[in-house]
Amino acid sequence: MCFGFDGDGALRESLEKKGMSRRGVFSAIGLTAGAAGLASVPGLAPAAAAAAPAKAEQGGGTVPKNKISIQLYSLRSVMTGDGINETLSALGEIGYPRVELAGLYGRTAKEMRRTLDRRGLRASSSHDGISASRQELATKLDNAEILGQKYMVVPYLNSDLREDWQRWAEQMNVEAEAARRRGIAYGYHNHAHEFTTDFGDGTTPWDVLTSELDPRFVHLEVDLYWAVTGGINLGLNPANATTFAIGVIHQAPQKVRQYHVKDRDAATGDMADLGTGVIDFRPIFASHQVEEYIVENDTPDVTPLQTADVGYSYLRRVRF
Repeated sequence: MCFGFDGDGALRESLEKKGMSRRGVFSAIGLTAGAAGLASVPGLAPAAAAAAPAKAEQGGGTVPKNKISIQLYSLRSVMTGDGINETLSALGEIGYPRVELAGLYGRTAKEMRRTLDRRGLRASSSHDGISASRQELATKLDNAEILGQKYMVVPYLNSDLREDWQRWAEQMNVEAEAARRRGIAYGYHNHAHEFTTDFGDGTTPWDVLTSELDPRFVHLEVDLYWAVTGGINLGLNPANATTFAIGVIHQAPQKVRQYHVKDRDAATGDMADLGTGVIDFRPIFASHQVEEYIVENDTPDVTPLQTADVGYSYLRRVRF
């Protein structure tokens, strides 16, 4: 989950309700459960598609330091009281240049901006739900401007009804146009249920969103753990689920500008610190580079700051 939302529960619920239907997203990228059709996915060489290797060859690509961020929801247990200042100082010492906010932790936008500035950090992005009113939207945009944000991202939506997703897409288009007038890029962050919920005719929430979100105003923040998990829960093995995620990135008409980067435990399927799980991020990164690589692990393996340290180190050393 992100920003307090139970994406895991939503995934289980949607899979149970639809009986593992998989037509929508597979038909969109030319995959079939078990792996046929991998060569049709953009960015994957035919030989690699046929073999579907767990690890790609190392190349010369790197993640620039100034594009590395971390979602502060991963550090929520230590983002309280005096721990806020200590945690942000530690992130600066690790090397992070930026963070993605999940709320303001009891501070005003001006206070949070001062706190971050003193530690050499920038809140370049935030997770904010769809606004309940025009005033709420105005307040969010005001705060984003004060903080100097470049991005604002809707972190979670869920419904079994196509009409809800259509309504949400329409509202996000309106909010995104308002954000653009303020110089802020407006995005949507996926979990796995967008790929697994079936409306009964083979279409999914992801189909609705990518067909109705205006690519002039709305971009995608693709959560790689959830995209891979969506593929796995549609019947693919981890290697082919990585190919599935690459297809998700390339097939969407909206630009993918941000990644959430968290790994997947081989035994449990739970989230894991970067480099300790089964997701090979190298072919994904080689296939499409983004403007922000955001470390996340909602359930840190040891401590939140260790997750932050391991994640930053992984992104600095990975080659693709």
